[in-house]
Amino acid sequence: MKIDLLIPIPFHPTNKTNNNLKRKKKLWNFYFLSPPPPPPPKPLPGVRMAISRKKKEETVDRAKQQLEGAYLVAGIKYAGLTVKQFQQLRKSLPQDTTLMVAKNKLIGKAIEGTRWEALKPALTGMNAWLFVHTEEIPAALKPYRTLQKELKLENNDFSGAVFEGRFYSPEEFKTLETMPTRADLYSKLLGTLKSPSSNLVGTLQGPARNLVFTLKAYVKKLEEEA
Repeated sequence: MKIDLLIPIPFHPTNKTNNNLKRKKKLWNFYFLSPPPPPPPKPLPGVRMAISRKKKEETVDRAKQQLEGAYLVAGIKYAGLTVKQFQQLRKSLPQDTTLMVAKNKLIGKAIEGTRWEALKPALTGMNAWLFVHTEEIPAALKPYRTLQKELKLENNDFSGAVFEGRFYSPEEFKTLETMPTRADLYSKLLGTLKSPSSNLVGTLQGPARNLVFTLKAYVKKLEEEA
């Protein structure tokens, strides 16, 4: 009869084994025996108010900077728009048009005492603001109107705009969106000049100074009619 003897083999841990055991022990102590780290100290109420006030002042200053040299400022009702949709709108805007999200109260402070005070009727609800620094008004408004139609955002219309000191309600935006560009006005002027029956033909034969004044007056008349 054959009997197999099982002789235990002594275990000699290597350095690698010892390191693994030490690491596991440290992890165990960290998660189960160590006390939780203390929470970070909360800022004092006065500090929080100072930070909030500083941010508001910075927003007002940025809005004032955008108002400088602007041809038109328009509000957009943005409630429900996603971040992705905002990014899509920003990318589609002309280079001279800026989209800014700011509370109505802060925009109200920025326009106070300026020619933009006519914008006050639009300071209701949640608004994003378009600052247009180009005379091409229709091109600046078109990207949002296109996005509105694509996403069927019937409730996210323009809240109002100011152009040349006058307030335009949402119902009057068609006037702004169909406004002829300066290129259109000059094209119309050139067409008039080429016409033999034009009243300006006689002026062309006069002094150059009279011609300049006549052209300026005619362009102004075309702009008013538009």
